[in-house]
Order: sequence, then C-alpha cells, then structure tokens
Amino acid sequence: AKAAIAAVREVAPEIPLFVSVTIVDRSGRNLSGQTVEAFWTSVEHSEPFAAGVNCSLGATEMRPYVEAMSRVAPVYVICYPNAGLPNSFGGYDEQPPTTSSLLKEFAKAGFLNAAGGCCGTGPEHIRQIREAMATIPARQVPKLEPRPRFSGLEPFEISPDSGFVVIGERTNVTGSIRFRRLIESGDFAGAVQVALEQVRGGANLLDVNMDADLLDSEAAMVRFLNLIATEPEIARIPVMVDSSKISVLEAGLKCLQGKGVANSISLKGGEESFLEQARLVRMHGAAAVVMAFDEVGQADTVERKVAICSRAYDLLVDKAGFPPEDIIFDPNVLPIATGIEEHAGYAKAFIEATRQIKRRCPGVHISGGISNLSFSFRGNDRVREAIHSAFLFHAIRAGLDMGIVNAGQLVVYEDIPKDLLEMVEDIIFDRRPDATERLVEFAKSISGGGTKREVDLTWREGPVEERLKYAVLHGEVAYIEEDAEEARVKYGKPLLVIEGPMMDGMKVVGDLFGAGKMFLPQVVKSARAMKRAVAYLEPFMQAEKKASGSQRVRGKLVLATVKGDVHDIGKNIVGVVLACNNYEVHDLGVMVPADKILDTAIELGAD
Repeated sequence: AKAAIAAVREVAPEIPLFVSVTIVDRSGRNLSGQTVEAFWTSVEHSEPFAAGVNCSLGATEMRPYVEAMSRVAPVYVICYPNAGLPNSFGGYDEQPPTTSSLLKEFAKAGFLNAAGGCCGTGPEHIRQIREAMATIPARQVPKLEPRPRFSGLEPFEISPDSGFVVIGERTNVTGSIRFRRLIESGDFAGAVQVALEQVRGGANLLDVNMDADLLDSEAAMVRFLNLIATEPEIARIPVMVDSSKISVLEAGLKCLQGKGVANSISLKGGEESFLEQARLVRMHGAAAVVMAFDEVGQADTVERKVAICSRAYDLLVDKAGFPPEDIIFDPNVLPIATGIEEHAGYAKAFIEATRQIKRRCPGVHISGGISNLSFSFRGNDRVREAIHSAFLFHAIRAGLDMGIVNAGQLVVYEDIPKDLLEMVEDIIFDRRPDATERLVEFAKSISGGGTKREVDLTWREGPVEERLKYAVLHGEVAYIEEDAEEARVKYGKPLLVIEGPMMDGMKVVGDLFGAGKMFLPQVVKSARAMKRAVAYLEPFMQAEKKASGSQRVRGKLVLATVKGDVHDIGKNIVGVVLACNNYEVHDLGVMVPADKILDTAIELGAD
C-alpha cells in the first residue's frame, strides 16, 4: 500500500486519494499480518480523503473492522463487503436485502460515510444499499488528539500514560560487537535472534543501524529488515532505521510495512539539504529523529541545543509539513567523566535543554542514545548501568520521552548502592571538581577493573518471604521454584504464597514503575519470575481443590487481554487465583476483539 501511495503521489499528485484494506479472515489482519489500526497508521501520512474496508469478508464478518477504521481514521470511511462468504463452488449467495440491511445497521451505528459492494454483489445490491442508507445521517468525522503513532504489525501510540519508551539498541553494528560480528560474517539468522532478545526484553521500538566501514550498509539494512519482517514476534513492533547516510535511511524506510522512525536528519548540511531529507522521510510515512547539529557542528551547550532544535522545528512545521508529533529531537547525549573539563556539564546540559525544548516546541518528543553517556566506563557494566538508570530517572522528569538503551540491562534506581549513586549523580550534575576521579577509583573496587561481575547472593540469607519478594522484584528465577516450595510447606496453602510474599513483591514493582524508578523491561522480568512461581504452585492448588471435593461454583468469568494488548501475565495470575477459589474461568487468551469477549460472555452466561 505504501509503495502504491508513493507511486500515485509521484505520477499524479493532484488526484484525490482513497485507501482501502482487505481483512482476510476473522483474525482481524490483512494478508501481511497488520491490524486495521496498524494499517491506518502506516498510510495516514498520505492524507487520503477516505479510508475503507473491502472484499474477502461479508458484512457480518466485516463489522468489527469497519468499526475500528471509523474509530481511528479522521477521514471519510467507506465499506464495500462481499455478498457474504463464498459457497463451496466459489459463488456468493447473500441476497440484496440482507447486504443492504447489514450496511444500514453500520450506518446507524455511525461507522460509515459511504457504502458499496464487492465480490458477488450486483446492480440490485447497490440499488438496495443506496435506498437503505438514503435517510441516515453520514458519520461525523472525528477529531483525534495529536499523538505519536507508530506501527509494525500492530499499532504503538505514545500517550501521557505510556511511561518511558524503550528503543532496543543491540541491533546496531556501531554499538554491539556481537551484532556487528554476526552481520559481517553473514550470520543474519543469528542477528535476528539479537532483535528477538530485545523485543522479549521489553523494547517498544527496535533501532537498526548498519553503518560500518567495511559493510555494504544499504544491502545489509534491506536484508535484515526483510528478515525480521518474517518474524511475527519482532515484526509486531515499529522499527527505527538508524543511519547517518540518507541513502541507507531511504533504503530502510522502503522496507517498512508499518510506520517507523528515521534516525536521523540534521541541519549540518544547511537548510535546503535538511528540508530535502525531511520531505523524503515524510514521503515514506515515517517520523524523524532530529539531531542537534547545524552547519557549525554538534551542540554541546544548553543554548546551542535549544537554538538548533527551535530552528529545525520551525522549518519542519512551516516548510516541510511535518506534524509536531512526528518530530523527535535528540539534543545529543554526550560522554561525561572523560577527564576533559569541558565535558563535565554535558549530562546537566541535556537535562536542562530537554525542559526548554519541550516548552519552545509544543508537541515534540525527546530521545537520546543513553549508552553514549557512560562511554568512559566501557567494560564496567555495573558502573555504566548505574549511570544510565540515574540519568534516566532525572531526564525523564525533565521531559525525556524515549531512549535508545539495551532493553535487557537496566538496573532499578532504588537498587543502586547509595555510595555509588552519590558518585554517579556527582558526575551527572557536575557537583564537585573531583567527581570523575572519585568514581574512577571507586569503580576499581566494585567490579575488579570492570571485566567481571560477581554474583551477590546475600539476599538468599533472609527468610523465605523476603527471598520471594526479592526474586519477584529483580526478576530472579534461579531459586524461585525452590523458594516457592519452601513457602508452600510453611504456609500450608499454595494460594497464600501467591497472595502473600509474591504479591508483596509485585506491589513494590508497581510502585517503583509508577514513580519512574523502574522501566518496562524490568517489569517484564519481574512478571516472568512471578509467572514461573505461579506455574510451579498451580498443580498443588489444583490437587488441593480436587481433594476438598468442593464442586460449588461461586461465579463464572471470562478473561482476556483486549485487542492491542499482548501482556497476559497479570491475567494468567488472576485466572489461577480465581479458579482455585471455585470460580469457573474461561480464558480467551490475548489480543481478543471486544465483540468476541462480549459474545462469549453472553453465550456462557458469565457473571
């Protein structure tokens, strides 16, 4: 669809554009796997006058997808279904009165601005559709709140409740030795596994960079993006195409089915070059990361960062037609604690510039490559992770919305030892002239020169309740089944273990996440630890229930995660607890459309 749009815009830009999607079955996805919402996000940049759903399904099956389009598309919505589903001979049996009455109901529900027919419909179908809808008011085109919206196979929207957005950094040949070796050796299957690890670690977007001196960057980018597009677990999230070369950015953007992000463009080549790059990114339907560079060079002070970003904002909005919500500024996360006096204020300058850019440029978002900050301590992961978490804690409060980080290696802010935290924040805020020397000296004592990290098992010395709480909070699974068994024996009932020390741990996770001291990848790890312990205890709960002989059902429930939500750990825990309390639980799984949840509840007579 995006390629067709680009062709139309190039050949006949004056012709009004109308886009339509075919949902191939009741999974609610098109042939390549996108949901209606993800499809619309992918093509919205083309500014069509109308969007529709057509073919493959009859009106009965098409209803939820037409409803979805009417909800997300602030343009006219059109529906032209088949005359029902095909019969065994490939023909269509649905008669005009049926098709027209179904579309009339769509119109009455406020879904449509126009309707028609596709396979199996004829002149009489169209006549009756027109007659049925003649007196029904057209749908009112909604006005949606401007927000950053991206997509892979599924949509991803950044809202005020989204929290910090994690952009996975390990699929980057300049930042990951492992990934670079895999790409340079031609082991693209191994490189895909790196991407999968980032997604499973909690990345919301995936940053892909192929800028290596001896690498054909364009070819490597295209090959890798085409490969991850065939992996549904990876392809569901949006991609950030990362390169300093506009040709590589363009090659990558052409591969994206969804709406991605181009990282990056800047003013270092002047305004005309900048606008040309911006229009190219816009043509491919992507958002843009804009670096704080200009013709003079890289901005390193608050004043320069704000001035360059303000200038770029005005050019993008006024001359390139960029919506502010598709602009992501990177005010340059630069290394600190390098021993060079001029570098001492870089972190503080980024944080203050973030505040001012947000005020000066309404609607934009702020990002940064977080690992750049701790480059001086490469090889010492413990210090680097402490620097990253402390910096994020303060930068997020100043307005940082997202960052390129290793999704699997973020330490909980509260877990940073107080002495290390003090020294880390000394270098972040440039609080004392000897801050760098103190941290360098301290680093030698905590990590043996930074090459290895010793496993700290002192938490194993506490009572089982504290051990379970710690394991859940930190996502530690090595001993969780052993501790769950000890607690089961101690408490006598496995359900009390879940409702007691394990839920105590999850409550702390929720509090830290809400306070910005914990990030999504860490929450995912905690939830996996909880899930593993529950899975261990579940057979004991089932056996206990069977032995009690209690058959009285206290209520009937239908559980599911709604369409757009794949996070099922909380749902699974609730289901286990309810089932063990004599509730009849019907679990529909994840990504379940609302109509299926309601239909099932009605069919089962759920309470």
